[in-house]
Amino acid sequence: MLKCCGASLLPRCVKLSSYVDKPKVLLARCDYLESAVELLRQHFEVECWDNVNNGDVSKEKLVELIRGKFGVVIDSQQKIDHDIIAAGGSTLRVVSTVSTGVDNVDLEALRRHRVRLGSASGVNLEATAELTVALLLVTSRRIVQGIDAVKNGGWSSTLNHPWLNGQGLHDSTVGIIGYGRIGHSVAMKLKSFLPKQILYTSREEKPTGAEIGAVFTDLDTLLRSSDFVILTIALTPETAGIMSRSKIALMKKNAVFVNTGRGALVDQDALVEALQQKKIFGAGLDVMTPEPLPLDHPLQRLENCVLLPHMGWSSSKSKEDMFHLAANNAIAVLKGAPMPAEYVL
Repeated sequence: MLKCCGASLLPRCVKLSSYVDKPKVLLARCDYLESAVELLRQHFEVECWDNVNNGDVSKEKLVELIRGKFGVVIDSQQKIDHDIIAAGGSTLRVVSTVSTGVDNVDLEALRRHRVRLGSASGVNLEATAELTVALLLVTSRRIVQGIDAVKNGGWSSTLNHPWLNGQGLHDSTVGIIGYGRIGHSVAMKLKSFLPKQILYTSREEKPTGAEIGAVFTDLDTLLRSSDFVILTIALTPETAGIMSRSKIALMKKNAVFVNTGRGALVDQDALVEALQQKKIFGAGLDVMTPEPLPLDHPLQRLENCVLLPHMGWSSSKSKEDMFHLAANNAIAVLKGAPMPAEYVL
């Protein structure tokens, strides 16, 4: 069901005659940030899918709704494939996503139909880096288990609970897979914990890594050497499944694995087995496959795995900035101006 985004719903859409000559933009959800929606209303007739009452929008419904739209605003949960883009026809000019990753969008179809793509690249940099460090600490120091012990009456003396003993960062080796801006920010934050060494992999050696003493190496060496393995790389056809079964097998028994990139970077079945068999110490995952993760999934039953609901990007400020950037990307295309953050196809 479509509705007009705002305090008043469909009746308001009908009454606002000023919308008649405005191009239309579709929001794939009705619960986007209101100030960003208001910004869009200044330039577009805004329609949105009522996900609150009707659930997430299906592909079939998107194919129907996108017809006649100038643009569509989505987030990482909506998959935009060739059928949807083709259904937009000649009127569709822009897809603007409230996310940094664009792995949910068919880039070749956008190129073929000459549709531009706006992303929220860089906006959630610090929020994601902060969450990565937090998740690493929660997992490695077994903080969730400690909280449970306090709440459930299992705390008599920490001396009696060796299972609470975690892994410390001091004098450890940290390995970061993917040394873009988020990877570098994570490394900068972890430096204050005085690790012995920070290793990283990337397409090439990075000056920003050298500046803080991080060492460029290959993936296998990083996995064999690291006490902490942090995955912050973007999901692309080349990086999908980069943490394969054979790569997971290279990690040390005391290794803590943290993923704040994308779930599809990891062979999840192999990771479950490694955790079940205690071949690694633990894992902290902000991303997984699928999302949301079913309650009966094996990961849900592992005491050495901390799961978060893909919240790395979502500080109050970064969330506001991302919604506003998505709106301004679409507005820029309407004005024939450069997008503030265009993903170059």
